[in-house]
Amino acid sequence: QVQLVESGGGLVQPGGSLRLSCAVSGFTVSSVTMSWYRQAPGKERELVARITTSRGEATNYADSVRGRFTISRDNFQNALYLQMNSLKPEDTAVYYCKRVGVTYWGPGTQVTVSS
Repeated sequence: QVQLVESGGGLVQPGGSLRLSCAVSGFTVSSVTMSWYRQAPGKERELVARITTSRGEATNYADSVRGRFTISRDNFQNALYLQMNSLKPEDTAVYYCKRVGVTYWGPGTQVTVSS
C-alpha cells in the first residue's frame, strides 16, 4: 500500500533553513520519479522540485526556488528530502511529496516563514 508521510516543517525566520522529509512505503523511491509540491493559502498547488529515477538521475526546480532548494533521496531509508535554504515569506505553504504518475497525496507538512 502506497504511503507518503511528510515531516520537518515548522516556523522559521526569513533567511533560515529547513529540511523536509518524506517517508515512503509501498514502493521503492529509487525506481520512480518523485516530486515536491506546495500549496499556499488561497493558491493552486504548485510543483516545487522533481527528481528522476536513479538511472540517469536528474533534478529540476521551479524558478522561484532554484538555487535555494535541493531535492534528494536516500535509497537505504527509502525517503525523499527537500533542503530549503534562504527561505522567504512567500515560501510559506503546506509542502507535499508525490510519486509522479500516481494520484495520492500525503497529509503534507506546514512551512511558515515569518519574523
